Amino acid sequence: MTDTPHAEHHLDATGLVCPEPVMLLHGKVRDMGAGEVLEVRATDPSTERDIPKFCQFLGHTLLDHRQRGDLFLYWIEKKRA
Repeated sequence: MTDTPHAEHHLDATGLVCPEPVMLLHGKVRDMGAGEVLEVRATDPSTERDIPKFCQFLGHTLLDHRQRGDLFLYWIEKKRA
């Protein structure tokens, strides 16, 4: 297994279902600085589709994505200005 990216910010969206994880993600990323990394923890399988699309649409970088049982982990770098 590769090293886990270092994250300055964390978002726990476990137990939430679509569209809540992405709504919280949007608010969290808005408050971050350019180039900072956010770790997202979620249990909703729809995040496998929604979070990569969120990053692609808004220009953020999905650094890594992992699944551990029912837990989905994402590391997102906020786009630089």
